[in-house]
Amino acid sequence: MQFDVPEFSFSEDFLVSHLSGSVRISRTPQGLLFQGDFHGDTVQECVRCLDEYHQDIHTDFEELFAFTRNNVTDSGLLVPEDGQVDLAPLLREYLLLELPIKPLCQPDCKGLCVICGANLNTTVCEHAEAAASV
Repeated sequence: MQFDVPEFSFSEDFLVSHLSGSVRISRTPQGLLFQGDFHGDTVQECVRCLDEYHQDIHTDFEELFAFTRNNVTDSGLLVPEDGQVDLAPLLREYLLLELPIKPLCQPDCKGLCVICGANLNTTVCEHAEAAASV
């Protein structure tokens, strides 16, 4: 099954753009095995300069939705009574795990001036010049 969604809101604070991927579903004696591979991008705030930037995210997963409670794995997933599996909560968890703990707009982000708060990636303030000469 292929997915290609221009924009998907998992929650108020987690919006993924250009979400695309695929899911392969296999029936096993224990339940339905879902194998997914997804990628997209989301807006993050840089921890150094506080500017927003687009962060690429990618995840792949394999989860078993058990037919009965006897076959439930550690994830605790069961096939619903109506047989319709909603992958959105599971995909949300896997994508959130892929987000960096300390997001950076670029690896060499200079951050903010500790005195005046100027973004040192876009401007040079008098405080940065004074600190460099010391």
